[in-house]
Amino acid sequence: MEQHQSGPREVRHGLSGKLLTLTILFVMVAVVLVYVPSVANFYERWLNDRIGRAHSVALVLDAAPQGMVPEALARRLLQSVDARLIVLQTGEVRSLLASSDVPPQISRVIDLREPLGLEAFRGAFGVLFGSGAGTMRVLGTAPMGGQFVEVLIDEAPLRRAMFTFSRNVLLVSLLISAITGVLVYLSLDRLIVRPVRRLVDHMIAFRGDSGDAARIIVPTDRRDEIGLAERELAAMEIELHGQLQSRARLAALGLAVSKINHDLRNLLAAAQLASERLATSSDPSVRRLSDKLVSTLERAVEYCRSTLAYGAAREEPPERRPVDLKAVFGDVRDALGADEDAEVSWTESIEPGLEVDADPDQLFRVLLNLCRNARQALKRQGHGDAQRDQIRIVGRREGATVVIEVSDTGPGVPARARDHLFAAFQGSTTPGGTGLGLAIAAELVNAHGGSIRLVDGTLGATFRITIPDQPIDLAARARDRARA
Repeated sequence: MEQHQSGPREVRHGLSGKLLTLTILFVMVAVVLVYVPSVANFYERWLNDRIGRAHSVALVLDAAPQGMVPEALARRLLQSVDARLIVLQTGEVRSLLASSDVPPQISRVIDLREPLGLEAFRGAFGVLFGSGAGTMRVLGTAPMGGQFVEVLIDEAPLRRAMFTFSRNVLLVSLLISAITGVLVYLSLDRLIVRPVRRLVDHMIAFRGDSGDAARIIVPTDRRDEIGLAERELAAMEIELHGQLQSRARLAALGLAVSKINHDLRNLLAAAQLASERLATSSDPSVRRLSDKLVSTLERAVEYCRSTLAYGAAREEPPERRPVDLKAVFGDVRDALGADEDAEVSWTESIEPGLEVDADPDQLFRVLLNLCRNARQALKRQGHGDAQRDQIRIVGRREGATVVIEVSDTGPGVPARARDHLFAAFQGSTTPGGTGLGLAIAAELVNAHGGSIRLVDGTLGATFRITIPDQPIDLAARARDRARA
C-alpha cells in the first residue's frame, strides 16, 4: 500500500505579514483620529479669526465721520476679512458698515457666539467636500457693547485653507505614525514573531526526526509566556523522545522474540513428548514428577504463544472461574523451586478455602512475576539467611473483592523506579532488566477489573492486588434454573 507522508504546510500568511497589515491599519486609524478633530478645530479657529478681523474693521468704519469712508478703502477692508458684507447690530440699530457684491442666496449660517460642538465637524467636512461656491453667514460677538457682528464670507477661501491644513496635518501625522508603526513592528517582530517562528521551526524539525535528541529545543532564559512555551515544549519533546526510545526497544524485543519463538516452541514440543513417556514409568515418584513437568511445559508453550501477543499490545481476555488461591501459590513455589532454595523462606497466610474469581493461568503469571522479583531482590542482598530473607503471601476476602499481598524483606523499590513502576522498560529495579514483569502483571490484573499497587511504609516491598468478583446476572441464573 502506498503511503503518503505530509510535510510541513507552507505558511501563506505569516505572522510578519499579518503584523505589518495590522500596523498599517492601526496607523491609518490613528491618522484619522488625529485629523478629524484637528480639521474641525481649524474650521472654528479660521471663522473666529475672520470675526476678530471684522471687529477691527467695524471699529474703524464706526469711527469714520458720519460713517462715510471711500469706496476703495471699504473694498480693501472687506478683502482683509475675505468678506462680502459686514453688519454691526447695536440695540435696535442694524448698521451696514461695508458692502460688496452681495450673493442672492446664503448656503449656511454659523453662529460663533456659542461653542459649535458637533456642528464644527459637520460644517468643516461640509465645506471641505463641497463645491466651494457657496457663501456663509457668520455671526459673532460685537465690540463697543454691540449685540453681534454679521459677516458674509465665501466658502472658497476657507476651503483652500482647509485643504492646505489637511495636507500638512496628514503629512505630519503620516510621518509620526509611520515612525511609530515601524518601531512597533520591529519590536513585536523581535519580541514575539521571531521567537514563535523559532518554536515552529523546532517543532517541524523534531517532527521530521523525533528520535534525534539533538532536535529537542533548548529553552532560552525568557521569563514571559514565550519562555514558558519554550520550556513546556522542551519538556514535551524530552518525554516524547523517551517514549519513542521505549517503543523502539519494545519493537526490537518483539523482533528478537519472533525470531526465537518458532524454534523454542519446537524444542518444548519435543520435551513434551519425552515427558509424556515418563508418565508410563512404573516408578511412582517419576510419574508424580512427570505430571508437573507436563503442566510446566504446557505453560511454557502457552507463554511462547502469548509473548508475541503482548508484543502486539494485546492479551487474551481472561477465562474467569473460581480458583483456589492456595493451589495457585503452590504452583508458583514449584515453578520457582522454593523447596530446594535454602536461602529464602516462604510463608503464606491465606484464608482457608479462599477462591479467586480469575483466570488461573493469568493469575499464576501475575504471582510468578511478583514472587520472582521478590526472590531476585533478596538474592541481590547476598545475606543467604532464610530467617531474614522471607517472601510472604497474604490472601483474604473483603466482601466481593479478594485482596492478595506479596511482600518481601528485601531493600524495597528505589525511588527512581516508583514513578514508572508498571511501565515496560521504565520500571525495572535490576541492572539490565526490562521491567516487563510488572507491566505484564498490571495488564493482567486490569483485565480482571482489579488493581495492583505498591504499598508505602512497609519493610521491603509489598504489592497489593485486588480482584473483584464478576457481577452475577440473577435473571440469567433464574432462567438456567428454570430450564433445569
